[in-house]
Amino acid sequence: MPASAKDLTGAQKVAVILMQMDQSKAAVVMKQFSEAEAEDITAEIVRLRRVDPAVADEAVAEFHDLSVTGRYQRRGGHDVAVGLLEASFGSERAAGVMERLASNAMGKSFEFLDEADPGQVITLLDGELPQTIALVLAHLKPQQASAVLTGIDVGLRTDVAQAIATMGTATPESVGIVSTTLKVRAGAVVSPREQVEVVGGIQPLVEIINRSDSATERALLDGLDARDPALAEEVRSRMLTFEDIVKLESRDIQQVLRGIDASVLATAMKGALPAVVEVIRGNVSERNRELLDDEIAAIGPVRKSQVEEARASVVRAIRELEAMGAITVHRADEDALVE
Repeated sequence: MPASAKDLTGAQKVAVILMQMDQSKAAVVMKQFSEAEAEDITAEIVRLRRVDPAVADEAVAEFHDLSVTGRYQRRGGHDVAVGLLEASFGSERAAGVMERLASNAMGKSFEFLDEADPGQVITLLDGELPQTIALVLAHLKPQQASAVLTGIDVGLRTDVAQAIATMGTATPESVGIVSTTLKVRAGAVVSPREQVEVVGGIQPLVEIINRSDSATERALLDGLDARDPALAEEVRSRMLTFEDIVKLESRDIQQVLRGIDASVLATAMKGALPAVVEVIRGNVSERNRELLDDEIAAIGPVRKSQVEEARASVVRAIRELEAMGAITVHRADEDALVE
């Protein structure tokens, strides 16, 4: 809580003033702001929750053109913010603003770890359950989370990876307990979050693995394969897409395409991006290009599921060749080549 009104930002001061006013009057004032400004102010009302009377007095004193009557209403919070927005903009727009606020607040429970060294985070998480580590990593930036995952005990990685991928929602209580405990351990205190956070899932795990070295990636996927083959396949399918073929070297693309039947390839190319079509057609022989063009011309409309399965066949071929060491797939954030 700010010790003085001098510590408040402009949006916070407006929030404090509105919190002192009758809701109907505050709504009239709120209508004068743009929706973006109202969103910032609402965020501060939610965050401040309670305001010290002395701080409120200072803030009100700065608004010389306002006459404040009645007792101060020192309470903010979610309900006050929603009520004020609904009175100002209607329930539909109010719901949209609150939804954006909840989304923007994602990941801030563990923001005190943003600048922490991966080694420090690993030490902080030492001895924690895989589910706890997963919750923390799902809130960190993928590159930082990847470095932490790489550094933890090999036997624990698969447990943590599975926990991230299968995690659904985290309640305010669970997020609050974990974040507060870790921050106290790190020498500070943090308040629990009010919103229910949707964290974890397949995509956060994919983003973490995509930024890991190949040895860590292989070990994690092998571990998931042994424990949950379907989950491992889902992770793999998201790690590499049909469109990623444009990222391969020409000689690697040619090697991949040699093992794909022309009819399958034609189906996979149905509705593909022009860049993908151009890369594929440019990496087959003239004779095979003619066969491919004939297949494309004759194929007609196809089901989306057929296209997806055909593309999955190409992706599987890429993964198999990569596993054999026959081709190289360049991951994001890899070091550039040195001449």
